[in-house]
Amino acid sequence: MKEMVQPSPAASTVRSQGPGARQICEALREQILGGIYETGSQLPSSRGLANELGVSRTTVTVAYDQLVAEGFIEVIQGARPRVSSSLVRSKATSAVPKRTGPIHLSSYGERLRANPPGRDYLPNRFKVDFRYGDLAPSDFPALTWKRAMNVAMSQSPGRLAYHDPRGSHRLRQALQGYLWRARTLSCQVEQILVVSGSQQCLDMCARLLLDPSDSFVIEDPCYRMARQVFASTGATPVAVAVDNEGMKTELLQEIPARLAYVTPSHQFPLGGVLSISRRYQLLEWARRNDAYIIEDDYDGEYRYDIRPVAPLHKLEDRSSVIYVGTISKTLSPMLRIGYLVVPAELQDVFAMAKQLLDRHSPVAEQEALASLIESGAYESHVRRVRRLNGERREALLAVLRRAFADSIAIEGADAGLHVVVWFKDLSRSLEDVLVEEARQVGVGIHLISSLYIRDEGRADRIGLVMGYSALTIRQIENGVRLLTGAVQRVKSFAEDPARCSIPALTASGPGS
Repeated sequence: MKEMVQPSPAASTVRSQGPGARQICEALREQILGGIYETGSQLPSSRGLANELGVSRTTVTVAYDQLVAEGFIEVIQGARPRVSSSLVRSKATSAVPKRTGPIHLSSYGERLRANPPGRDYLPNRFKVDFRYGDLAPSDFPALTWKRAMNVAMSQSPGRLAYHDPRGSHRLRQALQGYLWRARTLSCQVEQILVVSGSQQCLDMCARLLLDPSDSFVIEDPCYRMARQVFASTGATPVAVAVDNEGMKTELLQEIPARLAYVTPSHQFPLGGVLSISRRYQLLEWARRNDAYIIEDDYDGEYRYDIRPVAPLHKLEDRSSVIYVGTISKTLSPMLRIGYLVVPAELQDVFAMAKQLLDRHSPVAEQEALASLIESGAYESHVRRVRRLNGERREALLAVLRRAFADSIAIEGADAGLHVVVWFKDLSRSLEDVLVEEARQVGVGIHLISSLYIRDEGRADRIGLVMGYSALTIRQIENGVRLLTGAVQRVKSFAEDPARCSIPALTASGPGS
């Protein structure tokens, strides 16, 4: 029988400081589970243990009370605490061998496991990372946002309760006006649904519009997580090639599908704008197939040559178009605010789906954003970051042309927050070598190959998607300088592998 708490390494380190009730409780629990105190054996009295540990008796009593509540010990008036007899069954239960068979997942879970999303949330460990989708912290209007949040938090609601799943009426009304001013898009407030970023928009569309037996049309190349969220339903992707006028809609004629996902204002990642004739072809295809078109306007605010292109949604009176917007490319992807504009006949079922997913998006952030839009501060911010990103874009294009001259071709530079750079004299077989060489000098690069569904017709050359909106001009210049050295070493390796010290590589890398 043990009558003293055996000092564990953790307890020894805190003994001189006087352990708290939580530390005492954890030490005793560990010793009971480890068999130092057997079932039915006595623990020290609260007074004795307090004297030994140099703490108040109250501290020990609190620890004992917690162990009683958890069922580890029993306390009888006038007697020392004992280890609970019920632990015999608990120990027997804990001794059952662990599962050794396969993990059984739903068909949805199996599809996710077979095709996991990219890990683009990992922290940046590069000197310069050309990852697309990130924004510069210095661009965020921190003071303006803080003031708006303070006002939103200071407004006391009548009660603390769940909110409208469609989103704040004030924000939806503000978005209605903003969409008309900025994107010439006309809709009713009831058609707007506030969600947790554009990814939740796509997830809701997938859940509500696709069955496992269905097909969906998607651009090739495309936004990978859009393809994955639609495919996670079990539906079959039908890849349609793109060129400098966007999706080749003439290829749709014989394709039956339930929906099409497109980025018509700025095709991701190649940057083409869907021409007006193709827009009408796409709408006609949707009518003929009773299908919906998901229009992702992920960075429609950023055009540097002309005014932002009017959305596809504007062309249709009784729309078959579901418009997807976000503030992730204007304010911050960390805020997780996006919005849908859905046809009137879908507004109720989308609201129900949102309620089941997460009840509603955070209310204070919605009110703060509404305040920024109403005051004009949001549009002023968009104009400011458009100018800043225009300067970054010009710097990137200039330094790329100086460094590589005619050995590269650049696409998608007229809009958005990234460009695609094709290396004419680097074969795709050298992709992993280039990624590793860039990594070695502290540069993060991201291959376009992972965004393609099919290989047919693709040129045998390396393509990079290079984002610039999170970088300073100095970082852009330094990053391209380092990339130039990496490219030269890869060319040397291609010419004579035996003379090059580039290590053996696996197929993975930060750009894959």
